[in-house]
Amino acid sequence: MKFFLPILIFFTLIACKNDPKKDEVDTSAPLSNQEEIIDSLQVSDENLEQQQKTLILKRKELLEKKDSKEELENLLVSKEFIKEGDLYILDFKYPYLNEKIKPQFETFNAYISEHFLDAKDVEKQILEEQRLCDSMGIARTTEKRFVDYKIYNLNDRLISVLFYKENHYTGAAHASYTFECLNFDLERNVFMNYEDFFNDGTEEELREILNTHLKQKINAGEIYYDCWAIAADDFFNAKNNFVINDTVVEFYFDDCVICPSYTGTYSIEIPLKILQPVLRKTKKNPLLL
Repeated sequence: MKFFLPILIFFTLIACKNDPKKDEVDTSAPLSNQEEIIDSLQVSDENLEQQQKTLILKRKELLEKKDSKEELENLLVSKEFIKEGDLYILDFKYPYLNEKIKPQFETFNAYISEHFLDAKDVEKQILEEQRLCDSMGIARTTEKRFVDYKIYNLNDRLISVLFYKENHYTGAAHASYTFECLNFDLERNVFMNYEDFFNDGTEEELREILNTHLKQKINAGEIYYDCWAIAADDFFNAKNNFVINDTVVEFYFDDCVICPSYTGTYSIEIPLKILQPVLRKTKKNPLLL
């Protein structure tokens, strides 16, 4: 029996070392941040009330963030679409461009109507989609979806629109957020995507820039240690989700892509001077002006 006890302890230690639950702790984070992130998660679990206060504050900052609506009041027509179904309520606020100023703005308005205001398509998405964050539970139905927007103006040539979708799910303590961004060239009347601003094949280089900036923010205490590096698939899926505001490009990510939901952190701002190595050098790129 006295020989059995050491053997039992030995196999218990091996089992703890290989416990798969430990591998589930933020495997996407850089190895250098693993220890800090594990510690912060333990602290976070003990401060749920503080997490809720932080979430409320951060989301208030998002909703009250200043944009260019006032300076664009002649160009912009704000509209609202409301629909109530048996299992959902849709309340969408969205922009139209004033076609009296330029008839070609119909290109922008038609896209908004077709992409955002197709109630049947939106209803299908809502009833089929699931929660993004395990930390806030999974609900079977969506009760409410609110969509509002921020709009920014660059040199009277480009407008950047951020749509933030506030999703209220049955049984969830808080709303979750998803995002979609549009960049529209007012001179050429065309939408611009990642490849119009950045060189082909620079996704990995730009992802590294974002992750370096994110890590610096985390180490400086400006962003929670609970946040993690952006995975390649997540960046590729969201590479068009950015808005341009003066000398900054701000990339937006859905709930739980870069940070836990309770942190209320959804975006990373990158100064234009840092992005110079990956910018497309063409006269059509307004970021070079």
